[in-house]
Amino acid sequence: MADRVVLTIGTKKGVFVAEAGKTRKRFDLRGPFGPGVPVYSTLVDTRGTPGIYASSCNPFFGMKVLKSTDMGKSFKETKSAPAFPKDDGRALINIWSIEPGSAKKELWAGVEPASLFKSYDGGDSWEMVPGISNHEHSRKWNPGNGGLCMHTIIRDGNRVHLGISTGGHYLSEDGGQTFTAANTGVGAGFQPDPYPEFGQCVHKIARHDDAPGRLYMQNHGGWANWTGPGGPRPDIGVLRSDDHGHTWRSIAKGLPSDFGFPIVVHPHDADTVYVMPLEPMTRTCPGGAPAVWRSENGGESWSRIAKGLPKKQSYFTILRDAMTIDDLKTPALYFGTTTGQLWIGRESGEKFECLFDALPPIHNVKVAVV
Repeated sequence: MADRVVLTIGTKKGVFVAEAGKTRKRFDLRGPFGPGVPVYSTLVDTRGTPGIYASSCNPFFGMKVLKSTDMGKSFKETKSAPAFPKDDGRALINIWSIEPGSAKKELWAGVEPASLFKSYDGGDSWEMVPGISNHEHSRKWNPGNGGLCMHTIIRDGNRVHLGISTGGHYLSEDGGQTFTAANTGVGAGFQPDPYPEFGQCVHKIARHDDAPGRLYMQNHGGWANWTGPGGPRPDIGVLRSDDHGHTWRSIAKGLPSDFGFPIVVHPHDADTVYVMPLEPMTRTCPGGAPAVWRSENGGESWSRIAKGLPKKQSYFTILRDAMTIDDLKTPALYFGTTTGQLWIGRESGEKFECLFDALPPIHNVKVAVV
């Protein structure tokens, strides 16, 4: 029976692992592993014997994948990391996403520059997925502020959803063999065409098994007052699809800002979704008062939840993979900041407290009950 809550925390200075019992009263911290090297993606793999994977992206000595078979007490490098073919012309800059595949040791990795790789042996060897990596659009994508990154991989039967900044949302309906840009209704504030075929700066995508066909997206919003070519583009930042991502509509009304990075769905209720609005220019919490915003009706309305969070002069930034939620009966929400605080929102976010307040800048937070 699963009885431990394990958090992986990818930071600018390595990966940390925090562990607690099911009550989550106290978390013990281990690390850093891969010290001094940025970690942008982690995976707590609960298939079979649980294990942990983490990217370790050193700009001087290259990209590595770290693996732990003892739940984060120690890590070793896998035999290889994703790499482009020698004649490709691209070089790996970062690993932004690691997700489990369908087979026991299968892994999928989204990288920068935006491409997809698969491993069938637990990360010891990798192969590029040509259907998206060599897509006709791939050499036309441009980097966002964080780079040209494939940050979201969602597998749903034969459908595969990818989030790319700045490329947009791409959909495969044949298991990842071929992909199509699926961005109808997804806006781009920085292009003359407000709704292009591709090139949107998608920040994160999420779904729930209990709502087939539904997806939630945090897009690059903050364009309501834009006066340049194409005019204002209000409410393009938080979106929903009900047809497997073929079309999207705004659910941003009621939020203090439609700019943000993460979006998370409650594990037991597909209608409950969480976002972390940020000021678009400073990319910090509106008014210096951090708050998570929650919808309990699929985005039709929103409410502010902030009990226990600072009330003023706290300019948090929460990145796209730095918010998550566990799947216990009464879940807890977690988020990390670029100033090194890790927060827990107990009772589905009703009351927050700071677990750790002086970690390196946090890029990534994942959780599993093992």
